[in-house]
Amino acid sequence: MKKVVSIIMGSDSDLPVMRAAADILTEFKVPFELTIVSAHRTPARMVEFANNAHKRGIKVIIAGAGGAAHLPGMVASLTPIPVIGVPVKSSNSIDGWDSILSILQMPNGVPVATVALNAAKNAGILAAEILATSDKNLFKKLMQYKKRLTKEVQKKIDRLEKDGWE
Repeated sequence: MKKVVSIIMGSDSDLPVMRAAADILTEFKVPFELTIVSAHRTPARMVEFANNAHKRGIKVIIAGAGGAAHLPGMVASLTPIPVIGVPVKSSNSIDGWDSILSILQMPNGVPVATVALNAAKNAGILAAEILATSDKNLFKKLMQYKKRLTKEVQKKIDRLEKDGWE
């Protein structure tokens, strides 16, 4: 099946966080690729990747990065494909704020959709929602997912009301 989402990260140390995007896309049966593209250590690879992703059929890019977190914004500056940035709290991070602000504070004309710190699962869901605007089957899967979330919360409400909070 042709891959339509690309999950990229600056380092394999980001994989424990970024795996959640892969897991949710797998659940929705959205074909994806996952690789390392470092803005700082492999800039030529990053440029080649960003310039050619749309030619390979990629429709959404999920880019995770820690520290200075340049990967999502630099990729977004080079491609017409929507980019979802995942700030990653890394070992050299300032409690994750450096990553959040580096991804969030993009200049006008170069948007990056930004999810919460370490929220790769939300990035995967958002990618699926973007694709579902033109895929009825995926749209149905997302509707079922949202209904399942509602049922799970309702079970918790019922349990709390029955058993109390103590």
